[in-house]
Amino acid sequence: MAEQKPHEKPLEKPPIPDEVLDKWQRVVDILARLLTVPAGLIMRRDTTLHRVYISSASDGNPYAVDDTFVLNTGLYCDAVMDERSPLLVRDALADPQWNRNPDLKHGMTFYLGYPLEWPDGSLFGTICVLDGRPNDQAERYADLLAEFRGVVECDLKFLVEMAERQRAQRALRQARDDLEDRVRERTRDLEAANTALGVLLERVEASKTALEDRVVDNVQRQVLPYLHKLRRCGLDDRGRAYLRMVETNLNALARGDGRRLTTHLAGLTPSEREVAKLIRIGHTTKEIATLMSVATSTVDFHRANMRRKLGLEGRGDGLKSFLMTLRDGE
Repeated sequence: MAEQKPHEKPLEKPPIPDEVLDKWQRVVDILARLLTVPAGLIMRRDTTLHRVYISSASDGNPYAVDDTFVLNTGLYCDAVMDERSPLLVRDALADPQWNRNPDLKHGMTFYLGYPLEWPDGSLFGTICVLDGRPNDQAERYADLLAEFRGVVECDLKFLVEMAERQRAQRALRQARDDLEDRVRERTRDLEAANTALGVLLERVEASKTALEDRVVDNVQRQVLPYLHKLRRCGLDDRGRAYLRMVETNLNALARGDGRRLTTHLAGLTPSEREVAKLIRIGHTTKEIATLMSVATSTVDFHRANMRRKLGLEGRGDGLKSFLMTLRDGE
């Protein structure tokens, strides 16, 4: 097993499910029968204790599940876990290193065990068999115990992988839920912003309408009456024409037609736009020439240019009729 690197975060150890515990129980039962030993064990290491995790259901087995032993007191399993290697003790009573170990109180003088590790290299515990006499068969088939050790460690690896996968799935679901929450929050913010913008636009439109109404009211109440009085002041033909032009432009301004007309006539020269406005209010070529102090031929030249620019050449539409339609913003 690869040892855990110092910078790696230790794996969170998953619980062992019942179906795996049942499988391990079958493993130690088979070991006890095949190796003809009274005790086949899977031991689990805790902080200061070594606990019987699985114990074979075999005759003469002195170990029960959840029996505990204090670590570092000379246990066979202490040596296995300290050295991270298998241990074979044929007869503890004949071996000075083991003739005082705590397992002798159960009469267990024979021991064969292997370390069990998690996938990150940390210790899970040991898998071992014990007997009260030298056991040639267990020694002969030590490789069988090593194979069962591999079965247990494969289960540990599978459990860790499943736990990691479940954690990843939970993290993915949480990330998805968080994203959906942010989308919902963002949608609510956008809806609120759109509502606020709609209210603002309504207020702007209302303010615009109110302003236009005030302009119309001011023109009608404060300007047009004086123009009517000015008409009775004995103006000559040119003065009356200018007055008529002022009245027409003021009314167009009040209605908003002036802006629409300017848009439609954007391609005309300033002189052509002035001629167009005079045509719209009903002035003849002669009257326009007089008002602009130009020859009638100049006015005719402007009219011809306007028909070309406005796409009226070859059409029967009159220039005045066309310009009158623009007043309605079409």
